[in-house]
Formats: sequence, structure tokens, C-alpha cells
Amino acid sequence: MQLIHRLSRRELKTILHHTGNTCLLLAVAMLIPLIVALIYHENQYFVPFLLSAGISAVAGLILAKIFKVEIKMSLKSAMVFSTIIWLIAGALGALPYYISGELSYLNSYFEAMSGFTTTGFSMYSNLDAVSYTIQFWRAFTQWIGGLGIIFLLLALLRSTGADVLRLYIAEGREERLVPSIKHSTRIIVYMYVSFTFIAIILYYIAGMPIFDSVFHGFTTLSTGGFGMHNESLLYYNSVWIEIAAMIIMMIGATNYALHYTVLKGNWKEYFKDIETKVAYILIIITTILVTFMLYNNQVYGNNLLLNLRYSLFQMVSAITTTGLQTAFYPNILSKWIGLGTFLMTIIMIIGAGSLSTGGGIKWLRLGILLKGISWQVTSFILPGKAVMAKKIHHLTDLQITDDVIRLTGAFLSTYLLVYIVSVIIVLIYYPDISRVIFEVASALSNVGLSSGIMTPNSPALVKIVFIIDFWMGRLEIWPVLLLIAITINNVVRK
Repeated sequence: MQLIHRLSRRELKTILHHTGNTCLLLAVAMLIPLIVALIYHENQYFVPFLLSAGISAVAGLILAKIFKVEIKMSLKSAMVFSTIIWLIAGALGALPYYISGELSYLNSYFEAMSGFTTTGFSMYSNLDAVSYTIQFWRAFTQWIGGLGIIFLLLALLRSTGADVLRLYIAEGREERLVPSIKHSTRIIVYMYVSFTFIAIILYYIAGMPIFDSVFHGFTTLSTGGFGMHNESLLYYNSVWIEIAAMIIMMIGATNYALHYTVLKGNWKEYFKDIETKVAYILIIITTILVTFMLYNNQVYGNNLLLNLRYSLFQMVSAITTTGLQTAFYPNILSKWIGLGTFLMTIIMIIGAGSLSTGGGIKWLRLGILLKGISWQVTSFILPGKAVMAKKIHHLTDLQITDDVIRLTGAFLSTYLLVYIVSVIIVLIYYPDISRVIFEVASALSNVGLSSGIMTPNSPALVKIVFIIDFWMGRLEIWPVLLLIAITINNVVRK
């Protein structure tokens, strides 16, 4: 039993070898912003990015050369690797911010983790003054994070078989598009890149400048939500840009296996799937309720369509866990407080689709839980020996066992426990409960919608709590708990 909570030396060597490969991948990624620095004559960023890439490359080469793959990865070691690599990516991704002298290291790490985990909180106090090169790096970290660091590594590695399968599962994915995991990853990469070009084109047609279109194409499709301006998308004050953003947000938050099914010609499946039904029902209900709340309180005057515009955008941004905003602090507190922020908090926690770029509990899990409640109530009125079919439609008809329902319930309970602990810690520094429950839900679900709590001047402990929430939310908690269990076991044995 103790072996379950420990890693063998051979497993550690395999983990460190793959860590080295990931560091090399990040080193290459850090060279790409140099093209932007060259185009916009921002020569001051050549040294920070070259030095950051050099540090990543040296670390990667050392790990990849010294430690060799001696054993196939178990699911345990794959989950530990996936957990650690996000922390390392944050540490390396922070270097350009820190070496350029723009942020402290803690704030740099916060910015990098917010980017890679596609959350969207920022440590820049004035986004309008941030350079093109840094803006591109911010957007690019979210684009990488939306696809998944390990996922991108899998698409590039030559290895096949058990290692690929376990790494695929370890980053929170279980569904596959085709029987081969390797082919599934590559199909998703092709779709992701294609959707990125579509997103950029949509923004450009809607009226955005070309750099802004690229930036928001990256951050919207990844459901990351970093903005170029202090007012996020409200800066453009364009209905067409907001419509383009909502389309892209929904593409990013939708299950890529469902995208693949639709692209193969089975478009009816989109409307039959339980995830799609859950998503659109929630969007319609919450948008109607918030619209009438805003209209009743004359928040945006007596124009019903204007109130609908603000309501719909915020609800789509929240449920897709993107975090783009057209309503801000203190407006969102003084005029949205109550029903508006309460419903946004709920749908942020619910989150996006499985096998998507979004965070949260996921539409599929909510659908299973709601069906489970329905089946349980039905079982009370059925004869004792009656057999009830427990099925949902998700790409195909799926039989749901009691174990699946229990596991889904356990995930929800654990998720809410992490949420409650985080809220309690943040309340020590910020006693406004309505703002805290909103902001922490946004952090844990990798959303980035803000009520104004998180700023560059926030206490260090609050920033660390948020970073941990970004991390746990992106990995869907279980791998992090496994790492903690292994660490505690090793410490106790020593």
C-alpha cells in the first residue's frame, strides 16, 4: 500500500526527463515574442526574452540528457508530472516579466500562472501602457495553456502507447476523438489552430486592429480572458466585437470531441448532447433573470436591449470561464450586486464543457448530477424490483453507473471544500463576503472576472492562495491531491 503513495527512482527519472522536454518547448515559445519586438522596435525586450529562453533551454537540456526514460509512466507518475509541470511552467514563464523589470517575481509568477491556466487576473495596474511584446507574451501563454502544456508536448513527441494515454488522462482529459490518442491530440491541435485563425478573422472583420485581433483571438479561444486594455472589451464599445467574442468563447468552451463530430457532418449531435443542453439552458435562464434585474433597477437606462447586451455578454463570459468584461468594479458591485453577482458566481463554478479550454466543474458533471437526482427521486416511486435505465446522451448514448455518480459527487464535494477554504483565507484580509465569494469562484474556475479585490497591491498570501486556486482548478484537483499525499507520505517516512 505504501508503494501507491511513493514514486520509485525510475519513475522520478522518467518524470524529470519529460520535464526537460517541456522546458525546451517553453524555451522555443519564449523566442516567438522576439518577432513582435522586432516589428514594433521594442529592442529593450531582446535581452529579457533571450535570457529567459536560455535559462529554460539549459534547464531542459540538463534534465533531458541526465535523466533517461527507464520505465513506462504509470497513471500515478503521469498525474505527478502533470501537477509539477504547471508550477515549473509558471516559474519559467514569469522570467520575461521579472527580468524586464516590470513586475516583482511574485507578481510575475502570478501573471504567468494566470496566463498558462487561462484564468485572466493580471498584475499590471495599467494595461493600456503595456508594450506590444509583453502583451503578446501574455496572450501566447494563454493560447498555450488553453491547449494544455502536456497536450502540446504529446502532439510533438514521438512516443506512443501507454505513456501518451496516461499523460492524456493526467491533464484532465478522458475522451478521445479517434481510437489512437496520438491521432486524437493532433486532430485537436489542428482544430485549435484553425479556430484561432477564424477567431482572429472574426475580430478583424468586427473592427479590431490587427494586433488586437491576434491578441484577443488567442485569449478568447483559450477562454483565458486577458485583456489589452483596462476596460477589457468595453474599450472598443462595439456590439459586433462583443458578438464575435461570444461566438469565439462558445467555440472554446465546447467539447472538442463534439466539434469533431459536427465537422464530420453530424451537426444534429450538437443540439442533442447533454453538455450543449446544460450550457444553453443556463445561459438563457441567467441572462433573462439578470436582464430584468438590470432593467428594473435602470442600471443601463430604460433600454431593454442595452440591458440585455450587458447581461448576455457577462453570462457567456462567466459560463465559458473566459473572463472578458464589459461591466467593471465598482459598477459591478454597486449595480450588479445581489442577483447579478450571485448568478455569475454559480455559473462560474459550473464552468465550461469537458475536453474544452474552459475550467469549472464542467457541464457534463452537472448534467450527470442532475440526472442522478432525477433517477434517485424516480427510484422512490418505482416498485422495489423495477430496473431503471440510467443513460445520458453525450456524443453517444452512455450508461451511467452508480460509481460514476459517486465519483462525480466526490469531485463536486472536493471542489467546494477547496473553494470554502480559499474563501475563508481571503476573508481574513477582505471582509466583504459578496466580493470574496465572487473573486475566489473566478480564480478556482479559471475565469478572471473581477470584483476589484485582486490588485498588484493585494497581500502576498492572497496572491499565493489565488495561484494555488488557478493551479488546482486547471488540473481539476485530483492530481494536486495525489502530489500532496505522496509528499506527506515521504516526509512522514523520513
